[in-house]
Amino acid sequence: MQGDNAGGTRPLLVFFTSRKSGPARRMDSTLAHLARKERHRLRVTRVDVEEHPELAKRFSVEDVPTLVLVRGRRVVERLEGRVSVPRIEEMLETHLGGPLVAV
Repeated sequence: MQGDNAGGTRPLLVFFTSRKSGPARRMDSTLAHLARKERHRLRVTRVDVEEHPELAKRFSVEDVPTLVLVRGRRVVERLEGRVSVPRIEEMLETHLGGPLVAV
């Protein structure tokens, strides 16, 4: 059983990355920490654009890292390039209805 938020009601943050991207590698630990801390309100998945180019194309990803927030099967926000933790928190707080657990 997955808990109260089963069934995909939590927003999904898709982290488009690449092993070749230094900025994406530097954001990796931040996103992993965020996924653990916000697991009850947010789902986080990592997509390597080299392994899944069809997904990168589907989401119009041209640069890595790119963060795409999906809610109700629609893209509601995106951040491209290496972004700061406060900027990620600002984006997510809008859609999660309150402050995040400190990252």
